[in-house]
Amino acid sequence: MDKRLVVVTGGTRGVGAGIARAFAETGDEVVVCARRPPQVPLDGAEFVPLDVRDPPAVRAFFGRLPRLDVLVNNAGGAPYRLLTETEAERHARVIDLNLTAPLTASLAAYDRLKRTRGSIVMIGSVSGTRPSPGTAAYGAAKAGLENLARSMAVEWAPDVRVNTLVVGMVRTELSHLHYGGEDGIEAVSRTVPLGRLAAPTDIGRAAVFLASDAAAYITGAGLLVHGGGERPAFLDAATANKSAQNSAKNSAQNTVDQGGVT
Repeated sequence: MDKRLVVVTGGTRGVGAGIARAFAETGDEVVVCARRPPQVPLDGAEFVPLDVRDPPAVRAFFGRLPRLDVLVNNAGGAPYRLLTETEAERHARVIDLNLTAPLTASLAAYDRLKRTRGSIVMIGSVSGTRPSPGTAAYGAAKAGLENLARSMAVEWAPDVRVNTLVVGMVRTELSHLHYGGEDGIEAVSRTVPLGRLAAPTDIGRAAVFLASDAAAYITGAGLLVHGGGERPAFLDAATANKSAQNSAKNSAQNTVDQGGVT
């Protein structure tokens, strides 16, 4: 691919840093923006301080860019908080960060992306496709984000492609806060069909693909990057029931073999 200008919001750590590194490895010029600078240097990426929840600042940032080929709306996240533990206004802030901010950035970037026939990659979540107790506002925002991307893809075609990466569990520098250390991470990893959590580079490579010419006919799509998803609970229940049935059958067969039944 020719060298492009790529902007990754929230690209200073975790998934965002993995995405920034993946684009930098392809030879693209990468700009990451977040409220705080990266704690670990991001080779091949320039940092610009920006709060994506500040619309005037977002518009000014994109207005200064000489061009733009790819926008990755990655900034987001939420603390664990049950719905009744706080007021609606605090939940609304989660929606603002995870849904309104990507809309703001996409609108601010549109004119430049149109000129280059560029691409937007939304970083969604499996939380938007299933119940998310403890992060309900986050899940609702991610569900809305994928729907927003599909509508953008139709409105902005054929000039700008818009797709979503629907991301599952990722191992980052903060994973221990969610899963309880190495034992917790290993236990959670066993619930994933591929047997591990994603690495940030897994998400980065998928983003590079969706923004590449290899995906030139893909827009309005949601690409699942979740290692096969989560094993349905009913399968474990069914397996347990089947094991009990097999155990009873084997016990009866042993009684027959031992002459206990004539």
